[in-house]
Amino acid sequence: MDLLLTLLNDALFSAIPAVGFAMVFNVPRRFLPYCALAGAIGHSCRTLLLTIAMPIEWATFAAAAIIGVVTIGFAKRHMAPPLMYSVAAVIPMIPGTYAFNTMIALVQMTSQPQIDAELTAAVITNGLKTVFILGALAVGLAMPSLVYYRTRPII
Repeated sequence: MDLLLTLLNDALFSAIPAVGFAMVFNVPRRFLPYCALAGAIGHSCRTLLLTIAMPIEWATFAAAAIIGVVTIGFAKRHMAPPLMYSVAAVIPMIPGTYAFNTMIALVQMTSQPQIDAELTAAVITNGLKTVFILGALAVGLAMPSLVYYRTRPII
């Protein structure tokens, strides 16, 4: 029951920025609920995968792939491009905390006269997590479209 409430809370609070960024990207008003739904599904799937101890990079990849599949379905139903839904839905999964911690550690490193091993480790760890999560978002979002809109057989 606690996990269900956590996932519902996560879905609600990830649908809000998805709708906000969809409005920034000038998505028509009638498509905003679908952007919210895709964002809620994706972020909740990532949270569910993180609770079963999957690394955040792989959980983000799987959630982005799920968003890609869901938005292809929305696009077919409404005769609209899938990116109209998916870009706004992926925005709540951008790794802002890791990027922020990377930049803070970099600034602290430049203000010190000697190299600190702890700050260097923080920069490398958070920077690599940021890069891998962003890569997982990009590849996970693109993969369903590459498979679905393929003109030749895969095999």
